[in-house]
Amino acid sequence: MGIAIVTGASRGIGRACALELGRAGYEVWANYRSSSADAESLKAEIEAAGGACRLLQFDVGDTEAVAAALGDLSDSPPEVLVNNAGITRDGLFLTMQPEDWFSVIQTNLGAFFNVTQPVLKAMSRAKRGRIVTLASVSGQGGNKGQSNYAASKAGLIAATKSIAKEYGRWNILANVVSPGFIATDMTAELPEKELAKAIPLRRFGGPEEVAKVVRFLASEDASYVTGAVINVNGGLYM
Repeated sequence: MGIAIVTGASRGIGRACALELGRAGYEVWANYRSSSADAESLKAEIEAAGGACRLLQFDVGDTEAVAAALGDLSDSPPEVLVNNAGITRDGLFLTMQPEDWFSVIQTNLGAFFNVTQPVLKAMSRAKRGRIVTLASVSGQGGNKGQSNYAASKAGLIAATKSIAKEYGRWNILANVVSPGFIATDMTAELPEKELAKAIPLRRFGGPEEVAKVVRFLASEDASYVTGAVINVNGGLYM
């Protein structure tokens, strides 16, 4: 197996994806911004299971920092890129502060460009690669109080579908995984019992349930899947 880069890998869905890909035999390059203890714990867990992990600390929204951290990938083109890093700054549109709008767009959508472009260049030279981007049901149907987050995630879906059309001929497959309510730090303060009533499966999902779909899309079993949006939401459509 080759290299799998996972952004926002220290916690939540990103961590689950890093662990799953590590178990699948990939050398995991795990990005994180500030959670050093969590990142070291992830690395230790992957290595304890017999895998390999390299930690990369940088802000995905900082173009120069991303370029410096990834360097020249031509000699070691990643097999897999998982675009997972993201933030929320919720609020109604009319009262939303400009910094809350632009910070979410830059982190969630700008980071996609910052990371994906250099990785895609290396993949195109190798004529092989898998790009899996984490979106959200909010990006498919909108969500009250999340216009910034929904806009960023909708942009990720469209950008990923465009890449799938542009680079499929080079055996580069690009897909989206769109989670619903997943039990992570990001949803810890939500009223789970109440919200679960709207979910046909009547529960929040687990990060590992998302990660297994990501692993599938990274595998040879998904060799004819590109431009897809796979919902992992327990049947919830917002």
